[in-house]
Amino acid sequence: MPYRRMRAGVESSHAYARSPEVVTRLAAALIRGSPSGSLENPVSAVPEASVPEATSPEAPAPEAPAHDPVSIQAEPFDVAAEIARLSAATAGRAGAVVTFTGLCRDEGGRLAGLELEHYPGMAEAEIGRVVAQALARWPLAGVRVVHRHGLVAPGDGIVLVLTASAHRTAAFEAASFLMDYLKTRAPFWKREHRADGSTGGWVEATQADDAAAERWI
Repeated sequence: MPYRRMRAGVESSHAYARSPEVVTRLAAALIRGSPSGSLENPVSAVPEASVPEATSPEAPAPEAPAHDPVSIQAEPFDVAAEIARLSAATAGRAGAVVTFTGLCRDEGGRLAGLELEHYPGMAEAEIGRVVAQALARWPLAGVRVVHRHGLVAPGDGIVLVLTASAHRTAAFEAASFLMDYLKTRAPFWKREHRADGSTGGWVEATQADDAAAERWI
């Protein structure tokens, strides 16, 4: 899923490339331009993305999550365990926990798997900034986003989004906001591995996904 330039409130400082090969060249340029010539702290080397300011100078800052809100991993995630951890971390403050799990489809038997690529450090930083926007926009007690990379088989989980809040409306809206971002603008690339042994091109976000993301602008 090629990364689209973010707009109006979720705009990045430059347009990311539409293939993982070009992003690798971008990372190499970041390494050459860094004082140490390395990306030991890759998150700090990624260009900043703007986060909307609070509408009122008196508005309280969002409470920091009690756990790491973002994980990008090759191994499958345990939905029940993730819900239990977030529930424990927000005990007494959350009245609702909303869960969304995105699964790999087999497209009517046509698909053998879905390959997901990302650039380590860049993806965590960008998703972390959007999580910060969600925390600033809704009264959330906690957020958790887990995204797979590598080859994912049909029926397996690709992405997990959890949001906890005192009331269900905020939890539902924040979860939808995060998923619309992940579907259209997160720096991941998806490629189909077909049942006949062939490999497809990089998958674009659909017009319906783009239209859904526009409602948050």
